[in-house]
Amino acid sequence: MADPKTLKVDVVSPEEEIFSGVAEFVALPGEVGELGIFPLHTPLLTRIRPGAVRIKLAGRDDEELVFVAGGIVDVHPDGVTVLADTAIRGRDLDEARANEARKRAEEMLNNSTAQFDYAKAQSELAIAIAQLQALARLRERR
Repeated sequence: MADPKTLKVDVVSPEEEIFSGVAEFVALPGEVGELGIFPLHTPLLTRIRPGAVRIKLAGRDDEELVFVAGGIVDVHPDGVTVLADTAIRGRDLDEARANEARKRAEEMLNNSTAQFDYAKAQSELAIAIAQLQALARLRERR
């Protein structure tokens, strides 16, 4: 078995591997609330919602931040795999683009006469808001 004080973490999207490394702790937005995962965690498979995955790197004071737009997390005692629908490294988040997406989604939701997919607009709004929250968290850490 691997070091009982760390766990292997992989964050992947259909496009690419976003993060792969060793961590002391992982926090992510579970379907019904925030999940905190330490080494030796009980096995778990659950959906995740849009938000920030925080990865406390082993032996370091800093965290890696990855934005996910939903997906699935597979937890084992010695590892965590995040299979994200879409994932963006925290340093690659674009605040202007997220604000524009939020505005577009809000306009679609407020325009009751428009022909559109209400569920899609709600999803886009949730993703944009989650990106902005991830950016705010990044700013707080600096």
